[in-house]
Amino acid sequence: MGPGTQLGRPMRRAAVRGRRYHPAMAELIEMTVDSIRVHMPTGQHVVILKEKEAERYLPIWIGINEANAIALRITGITPERPITHDLLANILSAVDCSVERVVVTSLANEVFYARILARVDSRRLEIDSRPSDAIAVAVRVGAGIFVDPEVLEKAGVLPEPDADREPGDIDEAVEERMAKVRDWVNELNLPDLGTNPESS
Repeated sequence: MGPGTQLGRPMRRAAVRGRRYHPAMAELIEMTVDSIRVHMPTGQHVVILKEKEAERYLPIWIGINEANAIALRITGITPERPITHDLLANILSAVDCSVERVVVTSLANEVFYARILARVDSRRLEIDSRPSDAIAVAVRVGAGIFVDPEVLEKAGVLPEPDADREPGDIDEAVEERMAKVRDWVNELNLPDLGTNPESS
């Protein structure tokens, strides 16, 4: 899979900008990993993030290796040998690099971008990453997963609208977009993930 992660399909990532990402923590929205699923019409894997304090979801397309890496950790399965993200977490620990949080920072041209925010002694590190890799690292080191509110506004999915909701409560264009994403999410099925994708 290419270095970018797209809302609708894998896509080559744009060049990384030089601007650093420094949002206030109060502005970020904490998420949890809800599940890993497969979009049956295309066979592509999707990680579903859920807002920690609300019923809102964020689906992000990822590669099968990253899907397995996340699923192995959240299901408590330990492969016989460390896979790539285990190795990365072990290296970070060995050099006393503490991952504080990972942030899905933006969504541009249907490509998600993320940063891994870490600390070594008194030095702060900000590492550009695909969301899939950042999440795979976060679930291994116990770091929080956050999303910029603008990303959730663009790509977040709410549950089916309440039948008693008054007309005009949500802008029609926003509701139409959310309905399309809901239909797409409804096509997702739980995958039959392997337990040792990188045994060699």
